[in-house]
Formats: sequence, C-alpha cells, structure tokens
Amino acid sequence: MLERFLKQTEFKDLEDFRKNFEIIVPEHFNFAYDVVDAWATEQPDKLAMIWTNDKGAEIKYTFADLKRETDKTASYFLSLGIKAGDRVMLILKRHYEFWYSILALHKINAVVIPATHLLTKADIIYRNNAAGTKAIVCCGDPDILKHVQDAKAESPTIEHLISVGPEVPEGWDDFHKGIENAAPFVRPEKNNSNDTSIIYFTSGTSGEPKMVAHAHTYALGHIATAAYWHNIGQTDIHLTVADTGWGKAVWGKLYGQWLAGSVVFVYDHEKFTPANMLEMICKYKVTSFCAPPTIYRFLIREDLSKYDLSNLRHLTTAGEALNAAVYDTMLKITGLKIHEGFGQTETTLSIATFKWMEPKAGSMGVPNPLYDIDIVAPDGHSCEDGEQGEIVIRLNKKRPVGLFKEYFLDPEKTAEVFTDNGLTYHTGDVAWRDESGYLFFVGRTDDVIKSSGYRIGPFEVESALMTHPAVVECAITGVPDPIRGKVVKATIVLGKGYEPSDELVKELQDHVKRETAPYKYPRIIEFVKELPKTISGKIRRVEIRKNDENKKA
Repeated sequence: MLERFLKQTEFKDLEDFRKNFEIIVPEHFNFAYDVVDAWATEQPDKLAMIWTNDKGAEIKYTFADLKRETDKTASYFLSLGIKAGDRVMLILKRHYEFWYSILALHKINAVVIPATHLLTKADIIYRNNAAGTKAIVCCGDPDILKHVQDAKAESPTIEHLISVGPEVPEGWDDFHKGIENAAPFVRPEKNNSNDTSIIYFTSGTSGEPKMVAHAHTYALGHIATAAYWHNIGQTDIHLTVADTGWGKAVWGKLYGQWLAGSVVFVYDHEKFTPANMLEMICKYKVTSFCAPPTIYRFLIREDLSKYDLSNLRHLTTAGEALNAAVYDTMLKITGLKIHEGFGQTETTLSIATFKWMEPKAGSMGVPNPLYDIDIVAPDGHSCEDGEQGEIVIRLNKKRPVGLFKEYFLDPEKTAEVFTDNGLTYHTGDVAWRDESGYLFFVGRTDDVIKSSGYRIGPFEVESALMTHPAVVECAITGVPDPIRGKVVKATIVLGKGYEPSDELVKELQDHVKRETAPYKYPRIIEFVKELPKTISGKIRRVEIRKNDENKKA
C-alpha cells in the first residue's frame, strides 16, 4: 500500500529518510476508498482491527468487514440528508461505531468533528454554533445523551441526533437500525484532495478552543507516524492509548496504521486500570505501543515481571514532554527505549525520534523530513545550537502534507500564525537544539519565564520536581517581581502521606537546585488539591497566572 503514496518506502538510515522521504498526493485522495476499500478489494480477509472492551466483548474486523459496514453507514448518513461539506460531530469514546462513522463520512465527503465524551452542555453548544454542526452521533450513555439533548435548543443548525445505544431516546435516530435498513451505497461525486475532511477543536489552554481544519491529505501525512516512528508493518499489532475525541486517536488508531497495513488494537474501557492494560497487551500480543508519559508513569508502578511483554518491541510517546525519570525506569524494567515525538492538532508528527535513531532522554528527536523546521529567537534570528526559540515551520520551499488548512471560519487567527505572507507557521512552542540536531521541548511561548535575564521553561523545572516522591503533579508559572522581572512559582499537588509545611517547601527548593540549574528553583511554592486543566487534561497555566493576578489585586 505504501508504494502507492511514496516515491521510496524503505530507507537504510536516517540520512536516507531525510533525503528521499516524499509523499505522492493523488488528485482525488480519499482514505476510505483509496486505503480501506483498496485493502478490501486486494486482501479482503486481511485483519484490520481487533476491538475489545472491559466487559469481555471482542470483535475482529477484516478490511472486507470494514468496507461492508462503512458502505452501509455512508448510505444511512446520505438518507438523513448529510452531504458533502456538512459537519458531523462524533462523541463515541472508543466504541467501534467511531470507525464506521469516520470512514463513512469520508466516503460522502462530509466533515468529521471528533469530540470527547467529557463535553458539557455549554461545550457542545459552543462547538455546534462555531462549526455549524448538522448532526451528532454519540454513545447512548445517560450523561452524554442529556448534555447533547440539552444543547439542542441552543444549537439551531442541528438537524439530527443519532445514538449508537444502548439507550435511544424518543425523537433520536437509532444508528444501528439505520445502517441495518440502509439502501445499497452509491458513491457520490469524487472529492478533491484539498477538501476539508476533519475539524478538531484545540484544547483551549490559553483561550476559547479554535477549529483546526484538515484536508483529506492529512491522512497521508501520518505515514511517517506509523511506518517510521511507531515502526510498524503488515505483521504488527499497534495500540495507541487515546480516546477518539482527541487528535491522537487518528495518529495511532486509523490513518498511518492502515496505510502501513498493520492491525489496530482497540481496548474500549471506561476507567484506565494499569493492570488491565498490561493484560490486554499480553493477551493480544501487541508489538508496538504508544501512550502519553502519564500512562507510562502508571505502568511502571506495576510489577511488570508478572506480565509476558515479549511480543512488545517498540515504544513511543507524545502529547506532553517525557520526563527522564520515566524513560530510565521503563528502560530498566523492560529493556525498551521510549521514542518520543512531537506534533500539534495543527500538524501531523513534525518532530520525532525515528526508528533508526538512538533516543535521548528528554528529547523530542529531529524534524520530520516533510517539515522545514527552524528555531527562531524573539528578535527573528535563527537560533544557534543551545539557544532557546520558537519552533516555526518554513513554507517557502513546500507545504507539508498534513499541515492544517486554516482555523475554520477565523481568518484573523489564521493570519496570526501564518506570517511572512503565509510562508512561516508559528507553532507557539519553544525548544532548543543540541549539537547533534536533537530538539528539546521547553514550553509554550506564553509560559516561558524571563527571570534576571534567564529564559526558564516550565517543563524543565516540573521535571525536576516530579522526581521528588512528595510531588504527584505540578505546574510552573512566572510571578511578576520588581527586581528579577519574574520569579518561578510552583503550584503543587502532594501525594499521600505529605502535608504542606515550610520544611517541605525548603526541601523541594533544594531538590530542584540539585536536579537542574540552581537559578531555576521555585522561589514561591503553593500547595493545592488539584490543578486547573482543559477537558483534554492539559494544565491551564494561564488560569494559575490569572488567579495570582486576582489575589494580588
């Protein structure tokens, strides 16, 4: 399959990859037809997905199964009047109906809006009205149904509410009855490769969530994700830990994996339990595993000697920066090195420790050859090795396959991030590069603290604090100071058995001085029960800063 979309599929080393990795983009590319249905035609019995849940259910899907079910789903959506360009929200957790729906919507060139089940009424209203959502397909869980139903009255563009069950309220459409009774599917007019296929809402760490619009070619951008970072091929079973409401789901549960011909493993669970996850990895002989550092932190607390992880051969992580302590512990226990990667809702995998590389703890890796990446100082000059600056993507030579089209219906915000007549994309993330070309994450541009002439990234201080047993979670922010400009503040959630005290404050400060450069230590420490976060679980440092300003006022 890869040979259809790449000029070269095998690379002997990183240098070969950098020079010769190039994607061929067809004029009317559509992932559902050109990848899933193509597999179904050529190898109908090829295993595509293993779906299981925490209640013991199990379904194995071949590509022929997926073609059949997604054709029926596409026909059903057409019967409801959903057509090319219409926006449809999916709130489906890890239920298999997500794969039916997203592929079906691709087939009719409608626009998918994946959304988390954690959205409240207000969140859903905002998204419906911002995007002009026409229909919502969601789980039939009471809480989800209530939030969606309550939002309908204030969402004038909504025409259909569709439940996949178990509950289907009066006035709602029944997803399974609909696809069961669907007419034979007839493919509509072909889409163009640049038509919008998916819209993601950002996490909203510094304001209202923005709508990130991607074209059908976004799927092709994930070839590098699966084949050369997850390191998978046709004999592999890959598990990415992610809810389908987040962009990471299509990074690891859909596009790149099926382009590479591997099996997608889905464990549909209500509550994450490390032991259960480990059992699934063993039982289904998962070979490639990707999860955020938080998941690894839980896994390494288990007695891993109880589990047969012999089939597991490759580990990756993204979503937040990886603490060195987690990397070292996982390596010691399993013998496997975690390959870190970096990207945004607006991009595909743009920086990574690719399969040929030796991981460096704390490093994201090197730029994906699709992306012309530069590190730029505040005054606009390209940074030298060791100098911190913003990650920008240069577009004067080429536009990367997988970079977003625009912030949907928001040309002003789009223009803010695409400068130099649209030839530079500003990520808003700060990093530095070592002499070997490896990049290290520092933080968001708004979060970097300038103190006494030093630029201090939140992550490096948080990493130091997280190595202390008292600290469960922490967030680093800057507090205005008349002498230093700003001083470092740590907002900390303590573990069981620890209580706030002046002695503990001093102990934590001294700990940071030992773990990293002494000037980075937090001069102010506040203990809290929980940190403010977005729906996706990202820390809202902006809220901590606002609270500090309000207290001062």
